[in-house]
Amino acid sequence: MTPDTILTLGDFEFSRFEIPEKISFGGDQALVVHELVGGVRVVDAMGRMDAPLEWSGLFQGETALDRARYLDGLRVAGQPLPLYWSELAYWVVIKTFRCDFERSYKLPYSISCVVVADLSMPVTTLAPAGVDEWISDDMAEANALGDLIGDGPLSDLLKTLDSAISTVSSFANAVQSTINSVLAPLAAVQARVRVLTASVGNVIGNVTTLGGILPNNPIAQQANKLMGQVNAMTQLPQLYNLQSVLGRMGGNLGSIGTAGRQVTTAGGNLYQMASDAYGDAMAWTGIAKANGLKDPTISGVQTLTVPALPDDSGGVMYA
Repeated sequence: MTPDTILTLGDFEFSRFEIPEKISFGGDQALVVHELVGGVRVVDAMGRMDAPLEWSGLFQGETALDRARYLDGLRVAGQPLPLYWSELAYWVVIKTFRCDFERSYKLPYSISCVVVADLSMPVTTLAPAGVDEWISDDMAEANALGDLIGDGPLSDLLKTLDSAISTVSSFANAVQSTINSVLAPLAAVQARVRVLTASVGNVIGNVTTLGGILPNNPIAQQANKLMGQVNAMTQLPQLYNLQSVLGRMGGNLGSIGTAGRQVTTAGGNLYQMASDAYGDAMAWTGIAKANGLKDPTISGVQTLTVPALPDDSGGVMYA
């Protein structure tokens, strides 16, 4: 994973070398296989069996030992913890934490977490082919989740993000400055979601007895605490779903900004360039728009920007 990936376990946010190169996820489907006469086989699917989420990293610096001991304390507590990165979110219990003390400032570690629940939004359909549709659909989903969560500052930040997206006519051919104008409000929304997730997690984590009802407390106090816990349990999956949508949106925007390239050519035409880049000569219009051209013929030596994604106008310049 990239160093700027946000990886959080409970209230612990990993940083720098603590973030692993990869985390494998998935698992098995529990199957019961019935072998019948004549080679007939009946297979019953019994349900998902998620594999442990495991990774390793390095605590480094003056606070390395304290951070390692804090994470080990989470293992000792044995409580369910929220774990999320990118678009993935889980409710886990730390099964194993191992740390090698090499120096007080250098401690390699490994961790294994048992999945209690998968809080990620399931992917039941494949997204449409165009990045504009991806961004638009994700924004609509984010707004719907924001309405369910009901946090005023979050709703305001989502409106700002929606407004920034609505000003972009085509993400497929957007320049980096345009993409950045959307990434900034997106980051603000993600930051607010992290704050809300931590707050809700604290409310849930403070449950010390079944239902949060303590002896010798006034009935009204017990009822208010119980209501807060119920609301928190309702909000948490919505927050994780929103985090998933925002992560997917950021990934799509990032791919546009990083995958485009510069090509220097002497003469030729945009049809051939589009065919080489996308396998579709009719996508020449995207290259033309990205470079302010109207004619597919290339005159002289030019350095042209080839967008990451092909145009879907079918070869019509102003479709």
